[in-house]
Amino acid sequence: DVQRRRMPPFICFQFAVPAGSTITAVMEMHRMSLSLVIAEKPSVAGDIARALGGFTRDGDFWVRDDMVIGSAVGHLLEITAPEEFDVKRGRWTFKNLPVLPPYFDLKPIKKSEEKLKALSKKIRSRAVTEVINACDAGREGELIFRTVYCLAGCQKPMKRLWISSMEDSAIWEGFAHLRPGADYDGLHQAALCRAKADWL
Repeated sequence: DVQRRRMPPFICFQFAVPAGSTITAVMEMHRMSLSLVIAEKPSVAGDIARALGGFTRDGDFWVRDDMVIGSAVGHLLEITAPEEFDVKRGRWTFKNLPVLPPYFDLKPIKKSEEKLKALSKKIRSRAVTEVINACDAGREGELIFRTVYCLAGCQKPMKRLWISSMEDSAIWEGFAHLRPGADYDGLHQAALCRAKADWL
């Protein structure tokens, strides 16, 4: 019975939080081993925290002794041509076509830059030992997570939460059966091809 299952108990650490410090800063100071969960939207991060239980809100993140949950706000980056291949506004003519850059860059979306910085900093934290992709189960969700993960230069173990329902029982079941992130490399490549095709 999925509804009666309980996740293994996590260890409660006793420590004081100095004035002006965040809970996650203190956890990093004590070098605790944390799983970082990245959801696609803040509302989904909150739903996961509520379903799993034991979390405290810390700014944009939900924190527990063994886990931190954060989120994107949809796409935080967009692909763009390298500057030397970008035809500036007002200079477009048919002679410019086709524009086929040898590679693409990733560019932060301006309105989401602070969110991107916060997630990247958390990914690089020494306390974080693995990253869990909890973005939507599909091509776009995979791309949203992977662009942030790659831009942060992350090589930490990556796992995938793959669920189609946000009911508590589905969330429990999904976290009990996390898949290796590499299982979805093909989905990431498909999403990347679609993004490049859209740009072209």
